[in-house]
Amino acid sequence: MSEHTNRLGQPIGFPLPDWGPRSRPPATAMPGRTCRVEPLDPATHAADLHEANREDADDRIWTYLPYGPFAALDEYRRWMQSDCSGPDPMFHAIVDVGSGRAAGVASYLRINPAHGVIEVGHINYSPRLQSTTAATEAMFLLMARVFDELGYRRYEWKCDALNARSRRAAERLGFTFEGLFRQATVYKARNRDTAWYAILDSEWPALKSAYRRWLDPANFDSNERPLTRLGDLIEAARAGRF
Repeated sequence: MSEHTNRLGQPIGFPLPDWGPRSRPPATAMPGRTCRVEPLDPATHAADLHEANREDADDRIWTYLPYGPFAALDEYRRWMQSDCSGPDPMFHAIVDVGSGRAAGVASYLRINPAHGVIEVGHINYSPRLQSTTAATEAMFLLMARVFDELGYRRYEWKCDALNARSRRAAERLGFTFEGLFRQATVYKARNRDTAWYAILDSEWPALKSAYRRWLDPANFDSNERPLTRLGDLIEAARAGRF
């Protein structure tokens, strides 16, 4: 964007004359082709999620989260009831359309309607959700609500800088790496350097176009394997090739 200055010639940010605070995300479901993202309810989702999470015999999915693992269902349900029922973080379950069972969790957090900024986090995919079409579609549905429905300006992803899988996922999904916040937090009695990623509203149209092409049923073979990589579609969309 072109540089803007004040009457003294000092550089200032570009104007937003029509900007106003946005609404908070509604507590309603986001339906997709392969999954449904819906507000987390311990009574409805805890048992399915606990069973799905136990397929991770080594508890790897809990390494970079500040809580867990939960050996017993009652313990997991109590944690949900105490920590997952507030407005921020706003937890969601990711439900597989085919089975009707929850297989993962994601949340909106650090929700800032005044500035149009929101973060996605507390992402915890059980083995049965990992590397599936639903795993990607869930992220698309959350993004679409933020940008298309609510009109936010910025969508953030933050993770432990040592969490290589999370960093690869952010890059694959179209987030831009913005920097490293050293010694940002302490969790599980250890240091965390935090890697920051974000998508801006100006970047969303190209990403949305790529996601729609990737999620199109025509892009999948009979075994639900994608014929074209999401990264290739994002690259093409950013270059204006469709």
